[in-house]
Amino acid sequence: GAPYVSSSSSSFAHRGSRWPNQSMTDDDGDQFNTVGRGSMPFVSRIRRQTDYNTYPSSIPIVIDNGASYFRIGWAGETEPRVVFRNIVHRPRHKATGETVTIVGDMDPAMMKYFDCTRSGPRSPFDSNVVFQFETMEYILDFAFDRLGANGSGIDHPILITECACNPVQSRSKMAELLFETYGVPAVAFGVDAAFSYKYNQLHGICKKDGIVLCPGYNTTHAIPFVDGEPIYKGSCRTNIGGYHVTDYLKQLLSLKYPFHSSRFTWEKAEDLKLEHCYIALDYASEVRLFQEGTKEAEEKTRYWQLPWIPPPTEVPPSEEEIARKAAIREKQGQRLREMAEAKRLSKINEMDSELSSLRFLVKQLDQVEEDDIPTFLSDTGYASRRELESTILKVTQSLRKARGEPKNEPAESEENNDSLNNEKYPLMNVPDDMLTPEQLKDKKRQMFLKTTTEGRLRARQKRNEEELEKERRNQVEEERRRENPEFYLEEMRAQYKEVLERVGQKKLLKTNGSSNGNNKSGGVGRGERLSAAQRERMRLLTTAAFDRGKGEDTFGSRDEDWQLYKLMSKDNDDDDEQADSDEAELARITSRLQEIDPTFVQKVEGESLTSGDVPRVRQLTEEDYKIVIGIERFRCPEILFHPNLIGVDQVGLDEMVGASIRRLPHEETELEKRLTSSILMTGGCSLLPGMKERLECGVRMIRPCGSPIDVVRAMDPVLDAWRGASAFAADLNFLKSAFTKMDYDEKGEDWLRKYQIRYNKL
Repeated sequence: GAPYVSSSSSSFAHRGSRWPNQSMTDDDGDQFNTVGRGSMPFVSRIRRQTDYNTYPSSIPIVIDNGASYFRIGWAGETEPRVVFRNIVHRPRHKATGETVTIVGDMDPAMMKYFDCTRSGPRSPFDSNVVFQFETMEYILDFAFDRLGANGSGIDHPILITECACNPVQSRSKMAELLFETYGVPAVAFGVDAAFSYKYNQLHGICKKDGIVLCPGYNTTHAIPFVDGEPIYKGSCRTNIGGYHVTDYLKQLLSLKYPFHSSRFTWEKAEDLKLEHCYIALDYASEVRLFQEGTKEAEEKTRYWQLPWIPPPTEVPPSEEEIARKAAIREKQGQRLREMAEAKRLSKINEMDSELSSLRFLVKQLDQVEEDDIPTFLSDTGYASRRELESTILKVTQSLRKARGEPKNEPAESEENNDSLNNEKYPLMNVPDDMLTPEQLKDKKRQMFLKTTTEGRLRARQKRNEEELEKERRNQVEEERRRENPEFYLEEMRAQYKEVLERVGQKKLLKTNGSSNGNNKSGGVGRGERLSAAQRERMRLLTTAAFDRGKGEDTFGSRDEDWQLYKLMSKDNDDDDEQADSDEAELARITSRLQEIDPTFVQKVEGESLTSGDVPRVRQLTEEDYKIVIGIERFRCPEILFHPNLIGVDQVGLDEMVGASIRRLPHEETELEKRLTSSILMTGGCSLLPGMKERLECGVRMIRPCGSPIDVVRAMDPVLDAWRGASAFAADLNFLKSAFTKMDYDEKGEDWLRKYQIRYNKL
């Protein structure tokens, strides 16, 4: 099941007695350690140290507080005890709804237990300066707990790194946090790049006079050293670092492969950068190499194959399968026809028996006296003899229709209709001068009813004739199909294609106008979009409106004037009627093809009809799942030397060396030569292949000819800053460089602004 994380109410932030440590286990049996902070527990895979109490309070704790990673350990050791990403997540537990604090990278195994949609990773840094001290407090709580602290405070001095020229507000807030929240006895601040330079100087990698170049996570610093001490007046900074390289690589790959953008997560882009990116010695020539597609460029290209499952191939049915399906359809059709025939015979028998009973009822009615007819009919459900005879006529017509006989025999039909009309409409044949005003009104009403009834009968007769014609046509087509199924199928496909093209052209003509080639751009006016009948209708309307304003309006006095309404009526639009008939024919052919052709696929509206056209959505192949990383390998790190590639108007690494030398307060040629003869690269981006050669080449271009230039890389660009700080804190005179809470309270921020440790004792 999902891990349950309970909360705790004691932590350093609340001056509790100690952290309560808990554990939880996921589905794989891996244990996750938790530590409570207020009502929000921590979650981590980092194991807690158990030897905290073995260290006396005089041994300092060393913290390398980098924008990317947080490292903490004991002074005098060569490796930090705890290392994690300097970020904080605060998702909610899906089962309990409780907010949980996750410090560092979130393990993928934990994603299914927490809702991370409302909160992303948060860093305490703005560029390379700490400004979110609430987040910083979460990180320090977690770091001290993983180090093994279990008391109400930290009774060890602390040496913590910061960036060069850190603002006094950030330094003051950090000191206040360490003093007030954790009760630290003494604090010392030092620059991470300076510690790295002094550590490598101690091992003979660089000299006392030189320049340290630190391309970090968010920024890059250049700090000159004279006689082993940093000269901050000559330092400079650019807002480009490893974060921007990773982000640029992620953007390029997402734009290159938009259908795989979800694959390019931040962590994956970081791994690709560390594994494949390099610095080109000459960027322009390297780009030309890839543009020409040489063999060398092919060798430098890397491929990342994403998981790809080939789509199932649709095998066309064999002739035996088609014949088998046709036989099944024929058998099903025969059974349906038999069922329909049996239903028709049953209906004929029912109507025949009903007609016999009605005729028998008429014979009985002839034997009943005139006065007893209403009483006799009331028992049968009929109101009059006329209604009974009308029912017999309807049943007779339905019976003849079911048997397939002609609907009416002329003589009998005319006699029946005349007799019915005489009974139902008695005033129709009476002259008007022989009728009273009330009878005249009844005569008009009877004329209207008769006309309406005859119209309905004609429409019904027309509809029956169409159904019979449709049935006859289907029978003829079925006979043709049985005679030659293959020829009939090809003929139906040809008809379908022809009618579909005709319907598509008419729709296109209505939308875009005439396609005679005179208007290539497709921009047509209202008149060009109208059909011939619609243009004629517009002309008639315009003419009628124009003639109306000339003299006396006599329109309508002649019968010919009323023909204009018929011409202007939309019902006479032959094009619309033809379009409707074409669409009906297309629907009929489509339905027929779906019955007889199992491989038939109906064309959607707007789909291309020609087989040579490329479909709009192409099926992804295995090649589409192969990520090609070619020019991106050196294009992304190039922003360290040319930040203008991503819109940052600042100098590159090589120019920073020259700017740092020019900012020194004294100009000595010998000093400049000593500085350029010991340039140390440190920081995570220094691990990129080709960095040393490219930086040396760039510095050589901005320095006078013959100047000694020596660029070296730190022994460990990532950990040397912590190791240098650890060696510095292990010195017995370390406490002279630190300051206590009493010093901080007495001297204030102005003193803290000028506070600076001396590195020469390292």
